[in-house]
Amino acid sequence: MGETEQRPTAGSRLGAQENAGISTLEHGQKPPMTPPGKLVSIKIQMLDDTQETFDVPQRAPGKVLHDAVCNHLNLVEGDYFGLEFPDHKKMMVWLDLLKPVMKQIRRPKHVVVKFVVKFFPPDHAQLQEELTRYLFALQVKQDLAQGRLTCNDTSTALLVSHIVQSEIGDFDETIDREHLAKNKYIPQQEALEDKIMEFHRSHMGQTPAESDFQLLEIARRLEMYGIRLHPAKDREGTKINLAVANTGILVFQGHTKINAFNWAKVRKLSFKRKRFLIKLRPDVNSSFQDTLEFLMASRDFCKSFWKICVEHHAFFRLFEEPKPKPKPVLFSRGSSFRFSGRTQKQVLDYVKEGGHKKVQFERKHSKIHSIRSLTAQPSEQHPEVPKQSSSFAYGDDNDAAAVQSCRQGKELKASAEDTGQHKSPSLKKSPKESKKVDGAVVSTVEEEEEASKDRMQQNRQSQQPSTAGSLTGSPHLSELSINSQGGPSVANMSLSPNLSPDAKQSSPLISPLLTDPTCIRTDDEEEVKRKRFPTEKAYFIAKEVATTERTYLKDLEVITSWFQSAVSKEDCMPESLRNLIFSNFEPLHKFHTGFLKEIEQRLALWEGRSNAHIKGDYQRIGDVMLKNIQSMKQLTIHLWKHNEILIELEDGIKNSRKLETFCRDFELQKVCYLPLNTFLLRPLHRLMHYKQIMERLCKHYPPSHIDFRDSRAALAEISEMVAQLHGNMIKMENFQKLHELKKDLIGIDNLVIPGREFIRLGSLSKLSGKGLQQRMFFLFNDILLYTSRGLTASNQFKVHGHLPLYGMTIEESEEEWGVPYCLTLRGQHQSIVVAASTRAEMDKWTEDIQMAIDLAEKSSGPAPELLASSPPDNKSPDETTVDQESEDDLSASRTSLERQSPHRGNTTVHVCWHRNTSVSMIDFSIAVENQLSGNLLRKFKNSNGWQKLWVVFTNFCMFFYKSHQDNHPLASLPLLGYSLTIPSESENIHKDYVFKLHFKSHVYYFRAESEYTFERWMEVIRSATSSASRTRALSHKEPHTY
Repeated sequence: MGETEQRPTAGSRLGAQENAGISTLEHGQKPPMTPPGKLVSIKIQMLDDTQETFDVPQRAPGKVLHDAVCNHLNLVEGDYFGLEFPDHKKMMVWLDLLKPVMKQIRRPKHVVVKFVVKFFPPDHAQLQEELTRYLFALQVKQDLAQGRLTCNDTSTALLVSHIVQSEIGDFDETIDREHLAKNKYIPQQEALEDKIMEFHRSHMGQTPAESDFQLLEIARRLEMYGIRLHPAKDREGTKINLAVANTGILVFQGHTKINAFNWAKVRKLSFKRKRFLIKLRPDVNSSFQDTLEFLMASRDFCKSFWKICVEHHAFFRLFEEPKPKPKPVLFSRGSSFRFSGRTQKQVLDYVKEGGHKKVQFERKHSKIHSIRSLTAQPSEQHPEVPKQSSSFAYGDDNDAAAVQSCRQGKELKASAEDTGQHKSPSLKKSPKESKKVDGAVVSTVEEEEEASKDRMQQNRQSQQPSTAGSLTGSPHLSELSINSQGGPSVANMSLSPNLSPDAKQSSPLISPLLTDPTCIRTDDEEEVKRKRFPTEKAYFIAKEVATTERTYLKDLEVITSWFQSAVSKEDCMPESLRNLIFSNFEPLHKFHTGFLKEIEQRLALWEGRSNAHIKGDYQRIGDVMLKNIQSMKQLTIHLWKHNEILIELEDGIKNSRKLETFCRDFELQKVCYLPLNTFLLRPLHRLMHYKQIMERLCKHYPPSHIDFRDSRAALAEISEMVAQLHGNMIKMENFQKLHELKKDLIGIDNLVIPGREFIRLGSLSKLSGKGLQQRMFFLFNDILLYTSRGLTASNQFKVHGHLPLYGMTIEESEEEWGVPYCLTLRGQHQSIVVAASTRAEMDKWTEDIQMAIDLAEKSSGPAPELLASSPPDNKSPDETTVDQESEDDLSASRTSLERQSPHRGNTTVHVCWHRNTSVSMIDFSIAVENQLSGNLLRKFKNSNGWQKLWVVFTNFCMFFYKSHQDNHPLASLPLLGYSLTIPSESENIHKDYVFKLHFKSHVYYFRAESEYTFERWMEVIRSATSSASRTRALSHKEPHTY
């Protein structure tokens, strides 16, 4: 007789030892007693689509089966997973761990139970087992294939590319095509194969573990990640979908989230027949009723959803498993259902305690073996995996997720390796490695030496008095634009032949930043000053709250102090508008003055400037944040008024020439370093910054930390405020951006109309009768404008023409015209040919224009007439695509110049013109959340000492101050087009936490005070130096709908 062939199990396929199972019970607990009796075979479908059979006693509770599956897989973090099966009514339900299996699965021979992810944590970094992340990645793969995880084509392709990388390794075109032909990851996969392969090419060298990490990093930012929709109706009978997540209960219309009820504001969940009831905590600022009611298809559907809500609340919110209620003596009232199993906190504590063996497992389709570590965080196990913080951002949700993974997985690799070992990144990089970071090539040593000579020559010239604008034509003009007589002005780096000779530039070499010897500090002095301050990450997070709060308070003072003072001297603003603005901003300024004082006092105690730190009671910030965020909710009524303030101010400017002139003159003051209406949005932006900071703090703290509970409560409170105001803020940002662009344009009357939304602006070359000429293009959701820079003192852009997007087509035409990166835009009455500066720029424009065309086609019809005095266009669609444009039109632009006074020269539009690049509304939305303030040490390429400066980073620009107490910046550095890298060893920057900014021959080194601040500065600056396309820039939780 031959031996019976033993069937391979899921654990053996993964390379696990059969008898090395680890129970999901608490340490020291014994597994439940297996009830005697007849065994029943249950078929389980694993996440890799294989089936296993488990024999359990008939009277065994569901927990026995669940533990058997986890032990079989050697799965430590099995509590995140559940068993799902169709009941007798074909409705998918979860296996109750307390009830007997046979009372739930009536006909086990005909039922296949699925082992799937049940609880999706807010951050995949909380999953400490590599096997757990692998199984989560399989769940994402399954949801993509089933159409449950919906996202745009770009995010879909990026997700699939990481799956392919984990399965077959590095990119090979032939192997990729064969693999994609045999494996269908998504519906209609053929249309995205090229994009999948393009992304896969960028993952070279990425291990399967890294691919899983990046896959989950993208997926967790998608709105439908971990979401299972439950059909329902509201009180009005509108069809909606309910879902539950780690944060609370969500309401969807289709696949769009329209509302969310955080656990913090849910008082009670119940159901009555088919009605699902949510009782909310009373809130004076909320417009919701006390109890919300939703109607579901049946009582069974309603009870099933209620159960999963109870389980989610217990798993994510409780510290330990709830105890069973005592049985009633006579009769029971209501359901006795309760959550059974460990909570997330218990799971995290159990895994961190360790005590398990490290087990190798083998992945499907991969020859790489991974050793599971039970003690280290993912970023510590794999330093090459970037440490990423949870963020709340704007722009397209899906696009933002893509850039976070695609860029950080490669470009942050060097910095993550170094910072993970607490070493200076500058000491770890070799010259060869530092040649290319962020997709930009670093200057060679020879080029740097040549630039060094030029800069030394400039330094000699700086000893002589120079007149304003004397360096305008210099090919080595410094990038630092100095605030001198009218605010910052941008330096023309590209030195385009179209540059206006009237665009006078003040010399950066007379800046006190460069000439004041008191600003220079030697390295020895700085080392002495390296404080004996706390070094833990929580301290630096708290310090970031303080530094950014200082800047925010200064921004509020621009309105409450400087603007109010100027208004009081000029009788140009209606009394009603004046009261509206200042009555809503003064309470905010008063509150945040006290808030900043509390934070600074707590930091002083934390740093040990009193004896309180000995007790350890003050080495936290969550309690201060919770107290003030709760108080801040009382100011929500003022935040809701900001929309009205912005509209009323712009209407007042439109109707009063005197007020328009006043506001324009105020913007030219040094203290107003940003457009005036940007300051009106600052309070809403600040809420989002609080949310980001609290997310980082909660992610850093273990659940057992003394500050964790307060921090988590503060995060819940601020998240609720952001959710309420977010939709309003997106509309206001678009409204503000349209009015800001209106100031940069001439020859246009009705740019700001209801329904119009800005998408992208940037420099393209337009083919005309005189060849390729630089033009500035502005893309909206209904129209495309093209302009040229006027030869005027105002430096505004003259509108030359426009193309309605309705009926437009776009096609690449490099071969037809012999021009690289060339596109032909064919409108219904006109066609033009444009060329981008790079392939990346062409792809950004192509994608956004095509998206805008699709939106225009879905709208009611063509856009309204836009230009005030545009000549009639009699061209037929069949006419030549080369637009016969004369440069004489440029000189004629002096007519109808109503704003002939000096105009700001450092606006984003002008920077894009000089740097020959573009930015989108998504970039602006990313810039809103990536703001930072603090002290940095700066060094020029050929200088010896480090210069300590207070630096504010906002709006794609670094603003430099001598100290945080200064009212206005001394200089500014627009970063669009710059490259962010880490110095190589050949540059001899032997200091910790140094990063390098360079554009052409301009090189600046900046040095942070700690690993955390170094990573934060790298993170926020990268958002400006790496202008995101819709294809890659997807990091955001709330999409900007165009």
